[in-house]
Amino acid sequence: MKNKFLNNLFVILVFLFLYLPIIVLIIYSFNSSQMNIIFENWTFDWYKEILHNSDLIEAFSNTLLVAVISTVTSTILGTISAYGLYKYEFPFKKLINGLIYIPIVIPEIVLGISLLSIYTLMKLQLSLVTIILSHIAFSIPFVIVSIRSNLTSQTKVLEEAAKDLGASPFKTFTKIILPTIMPGIVSGATLAFTLSLDDVVISYFTSGPGSLTLPLYIYSVIKTGITPDVNALTTIMLLVTFTILISITIIQSRKIRKEAL
Repeated sequence: MKNKFLNNLFVILVFLFLYLPIIVLIIYSFNSSQMNIIFENWTFDWYKEILHNSDLIEAFSNTLLVAVISTVTSTILGTISAYGLYKYEFPFKKLINGLIYIPIVIPEIVLGISLLSIYTLMKLQLSLVTIILSHIAFSIPFVIVSIRSNLTSQTKVLEEAAKDLGASPFKTFTKIILPTIMPGIVSGATLAFTLSLDDVVISYFTSGPGSLTLPLYIYSVIKTGITPDVNALTTIMLLVTFTILISITIIQSRKIRKEAL
């Protein structure tokens, strides 16, 4: 009984540690005071103020644009790369498999400086394009690693069985391989979108005039103090995220129940 109580207490403390900052952020989005130091009164004015803060709206729009384009591109390229590394044999394959992990393990500041050096050598002007290219570069390895976990020996058996039954390579990929690796694709795309959405370091080194993203905007206003309208926008993003996650969970649970029946 005592062990059960301690286990429950430990779980509660862990969840408090993880979610208490988020709860505080949401509460302070309703703070009537402009400074997030002392909570004064409850108000919804900061949610209206978002529409009047053009810099915040522009930064948020840039962030979504970069995240969506980089996620779609990195997911497509990562899927093709993961399947190619799984299916085909070629020189230096083991070396390439090892090099995939380098962008994942090296510090972001090293990758950011490296990308900036490349753009400087290419005489490429820093803009949203360079941020998108950078996000694609560091997202692809995460997509590949996520998908490779779904490419097992059983996948190869199913692929060979489909070929024996007369299925074309395209049909085999779309009907057999793609559904098999879809969980890896979804998890890789979700990870790529999340990484792009909150990236600061790489975006800082590869951004130019007119390419301010939301994380960079928040970073720039830290010195003067973050106003509650930023908290309000973040709260809306959290609400949308939780709604999507709950919807996906409900859809998956219904699908599992139908398959069980």
